[in-house]
Amino acid sequence: MAVLIKSEAEIEKMRISGMALRKVHEAVKSAVRVGATTMDLERAAVAKVEELGVQPAFLGYHGYPAVLCTSVNEEVIHGIPSERRVLKEGDVVSVDCGVIVDGYYSDAAVTHPVGKISPQVEKLLRVTEASLYAAIEKAVVGGRLFDISHAVQAMCEAEGYGVVREFVGHGIGKNMHEDPQVPNYGTEGKGPRLKAGMVLAIEPMINMGSSAVRVLDDGWTAVTVDGSVSAHFEQTVAITKSGPRILTL
Repeated sequence: MAVLIKSEAEIEKMRISGMALRKVHEAVKSAVRVGATTMDLERAAVAKVEELGVQPAFLGYHGYPAVLCTSVNEEVIHGIPSERRVLKEGDVVSVDCGVIVDGYYSDAAVTHPVGKISPQVEKLLRVTEASLYAAIEKAVVGGRLFDISHAVQAMCEAEGYGVVREFVGHGIGKNMHEDPQVPNYGTEGKGPRLKAGMVLAIEPMINMGSSAVRVLDDGWTAVTVDGSVSAHFEQTVAITKSGPRILTL
């Protein structure tokens, strides 16, 4: 495993990429409403990407056909935007997006409620997002990689949720996916030592029911096997001497 250490100048470039990505996410958030299609969200993202003059990271990646991944309800990740998928009251939609600025990637995801959602689903979103920030707090020099993983697992499994095993977070930089892989489960105090200059995309993917997932016939969309709702939150985080720095805020 060759973990690439980023210089301060590279981290600054990734921060600029992350700021652009946050603007794309804000544009998409304003398009999330009852009656919108997931393709409406895609169009909002495309318009903002073009306005900012940045390069979308997902479009064409291993043949992926869109700028966004839009995953509704039981869809965990990699849902493809569609004119046919209409958002209904009580749905949730996970929006995952990445951009490239000056050769550097940023990657972030957020799960949005559509209208009024049930208290149970609201709690799933709240806990999943809280687990992301608990994990980010563990992204410190001298810590271990699986300290990050364990923070997610401990918080989410305590609530009876399923922690997805098949998909993980990752290093990020001049490539979308770099070493190390960042699972959302693991033993505290284990894994590679965390060093200043590592940049990680930390992304809990948490199911209300079982952790089991399967990929649909489109070759992309991952869904919960039991049909339970899933949530996904992600930030790109630099490990620095002064603590974790979220680059996608």
